[in-house]
Amino acid sequence: QVQLAESGGGLVQPGGSLRLSCVASGVIFSRMSMSWYRQAPGKAREWVGDITVSGITNYGGSVKGRFTISRDNAKNTVYLQMNNVKPEDTAVYYCRNDVGTWGQGTQVTVSS
Repeated sequence: QVQLAESGGGLVQPGGSLRLSCVASGVIFSRMSMSWYRQAPGKAREWVGDITVSGITNYGGSVKGRFTISRDNAKNTVYLQMNNVKPEDTAVYYCRNDVGTWGQGTQVTVSS
């Protein structure tokens, strides 16, 4: 059974940093592209970015230059490094694999 589990969310001040993790199980992780999404209260789920099998990354315009996606295939883990966060980054963050499996999400709140 394929499972994804996010962690690392929490409260962070504007301008601060946070690193989210997503651990995959039940899959051959190294063969999967992985994506991050987020959903703010009252808003549609938004694509944040993704990373291909070969490590190529793509980002949405609102996070480009501030967020970085990386992966560690030995640990079956994809990361989302969030730098210079803003209040509008407040959302539940989800990871997703390329066959449509979602994690349960982790809450990120940016507030002073």
